[in-house]
Amino acid sequence: MLAIIAILFIVAIPRFKKLQTVVDKLNLVTRENLTGLRVVRAFHNEKIEEDKFESVNQDLTKLNLVVNRLMMVLDPVMMLVMNFASIAVVWFGALAIDGDGLAIGNMLAFLQYALQVIMSFLMISMVFIMAPRAAVSVRRVSEILDTDPSIVDPTKPKQLAEGGTGRIEFKNVTFTYPDADLPVLSGVSFTAEPGQTTAFIGSTGSGKSTLINLIPRFYDVSAGQILLDGVDIRDLKLRDLYSQIGYVPQKGVLFSGNIRSNVTYGNARASDETIQRVIKVAQASEFIAKLDDGLDSAVAQGGSNVSGGQRQRLSIARALAVQPNVYIFDDSFSALDFKTDAQLRKRLRDETKGKTVLIVGQRISTIADADKIIVLDEGEVVGQGKHAELLNSCKIYREIAASQLSDKEIAAAASGLIDTKEPHRDKMPTTKQKGVLV
Repeated sequence: MLAIIAILFIVAIPRFKKLQTVVDKLNLVTRENLTGLRVVRAFHNEKIEEDKFESVNQDLTKLNLVVNRLMMVLDPVMMLVMNFASIAVVWFGALAIDGDGLAIGNMLAFLQYALQVIMSFLMISMVFIMAPRAAVSVRRVSEILDTDPSIVDPTKPKQLAEGGTGRIEFKNVTFTYPDADLPVLSGVSFTAEPGQTTAFIGSTGSGKSTLINLIPRFYDVSAGQILLDGVDIRDLKLRDLYSQIGYVPQKGVLFSGNIRSNVTYGNARASDETIQRVIKVAQASEFIAKLDDGLDSAVAQGGSNVSGGQRQRLSIARALAVQPNVYIFDDSFSALDFKTDAQLRKRLRDETKGKTVLIVGQRISTIADADKIIVLDEGEVVGQGKHAELLNSCKIYREIAASQLSDKEIAAAASGLIDTKEPHRDKMPTTKQKGVLV
């Protein structure tokens, strides 16, 4: 019986591994169908998605049938062994009784004991049916639990000086993603001073978001240093580092709960006065006031019951509620209209006075009034300065401006004749002979 169970294990375990992989694939296809439901309908691809699901489901069904048939062999084999054992006991017991070497009562007792042992093996075999699959699942979970995080607290952490101002300095920073051949950032050096707004702009893939994500240590630099108030951020405890940073991601992420719990997510002790102030600064008070329950209005998982612009404004309010020394806005105004964008930036200047503000932007109008604009191209800094200076000195920046501003606005800005704090109306490319909804 042990030999039979061992053979089944050797044959079944590889198939159970494959079974888990196919289950993962089925979950992936199902999740894509649910999350991309509107896109599927918009392109009328329901049949393609159905076929994709059917293909994966058929693979899972076939593999399940093979595995279950294999494990179901165990029951009849065990019953066969038990019946043969009974026959053997009676056969050899009868011969012993016939030779006066065994009492019939002892034979029956021996038969009963043998059947109890075999029945116990039958019960164990039922557990063994589930054991291979459980073993595969445990191994997969253990791989996650046993993974050591690459970003950890230093063994001998340093402390930030009291009264820190949030000065950020990049010293010849280079960063390469794991298993990548080329660096995303190369030799980046700049200083973001307290009380100033430092903005980053560049084409898609130039490394803007990657650069910003190095400051909260989502990744560690491959070479160079990032200093916060003169201390390398790798020498700080993660808790101390995060307490200095208010981070607004590129995609506004909200959590299930209500608006109040999301605004106070980074500062659970925020007073009602603070909450009201930050939602006004973030231009969120108007749409919150229209909700029946106000701040106590429910937020669905991922913020699916609010618009993209509302998610961004609540994410900004959440960062402001922390009241840190460093504010990071990773293209956090892209979903806002020009009027709301201008009002928000105006209120932000007052709220973040004396703080270090870093903004990643795609719109010239969003970053034109920054104290320092850093232009990135293929991971390298190709220009630093103010809006008017870069229009005259940086070809890349002028090309970006030309795609968004009129020639008259560019000429006026380059000569310093217009107020860059006022939002510009970006140029909208025209599409002829087509119906376009924007």
